[in-house]
Amino acid sequence: MAFVMTPSFNASYTTRREDINLLNPCFELKNEKPFGSRLSCRTPIPRKPLVAMASNSVQSVALVSTADPRNVGTSIMVNGCTGKVGRAVLEAAIAAGLNPVPVALGGPEDVGKILDFNGKQIEIHGPSDRESVLSSAFKEYPDLIVVDYTVPAAVNDNATLYCKVGVPFVMGTTGGDRELLYKTVDDSKVYAVISPQMGKQVVAFLAAMEIMSEQFPGAFSGYDLEVMESHQASKLDVSGTAKAVISCFKKLGAEFEEEQVKLIRDPRLQVEMVGVPEEYLSGHAFHMYHLTSPDGTVSFEFQHNVCGRSIYAEGTVDAILFLAKKVRSNADKRIYDMIDVLREGNMR
Repeated sequence: MAFVMTPSFNASYTTRREDINLLNPCFELKNEKPFGSRLSCRTPIPRKPLVAMASNSVQSVALVSTADPRNVGTSIMVNGCTGKVGRAVLEAAIAAGLNPVPVALGGPEDVGKILDFNGKQIEIHGPSDRESVLSSAFKEYPDLIVVDYTVPAAVNDNATLYCKVGVPFVMGTTGGDRELLYKTVDDSKVYAVISPQMGKQVVAFLAAMEIMSEQFPGAFSGYDLEVMESHQASKLDVSGTAKAVISCFKKLGAEFEEEQVKLIRDPRLQVEMVGVPEEYLSGHAFHMYHLTSPDGTVSFEFQHNVCGRSIYAEGTVDAILFLAKKVRSNADKRIYDMIDVLREGNMR
């Protein structure tokens, strides 16, 4: 995230902003550096992955362990671990010393698949036997915590299952009927961390924006807001994170509607204009929010750029450890979010 305040008293500033719109994917770059070049010093440095995947019938990974001995013994079931985020979570959890049980739940297309993580095999089960599989696993591993990274359409059914069995869970899947989700969990008294955004630093930024919008309403009245967000081509809708930030800016006085968001989904533009490294075209989240004063003499810029999925995986591991602690202490509060995890202050 970058915060920039740029006072300018050049008479041609406003005209220049109109001629060269950094948020317009159709503009022609001539003398200006592309958005990505301007951010190059702040673009996350790609990290070497902790695992190397093998493409065979038994998908195998070799893990570099960074395990904390205090985490050993906490059992996890990562449902949706055949997906990219779920897989990243499982890899990070094992590296942190958590213990994956030998079964997980997935969609009909994944039934029978076996994932092998450094000798730990996980068999994927489908909808037909999911209750019996989960109940058996919870009976065998009473410290079990389920992690859900499945699909939006499965959110409510999965939560109902977890609550019926009584197993604590971390829900990172977005979508579904969120009001029903919370009611289901509240009625069951099951422990859960529910958050559509698991990136700890992004959550902290969102919390700061909420505080600013609540304490300084109207601080940006009259300012023009431009929003650009770039995600992998498979993401067709506006980012939930962008919606949350826009909501805060509107409370601060900026006028903006969701349909004004510039969605960058063309891989060529993502590389050439936004500055997304090619290896992360299939998994990234670049956001930029630009505010300009009515007379064009002051501008503010907020940016947060994510390459890959490690930020979400590591945040999920912190949520698992947080929830395990709450279960062991028999905490009165049962439903948590990532703000609660951040406030605990025990993140790795």
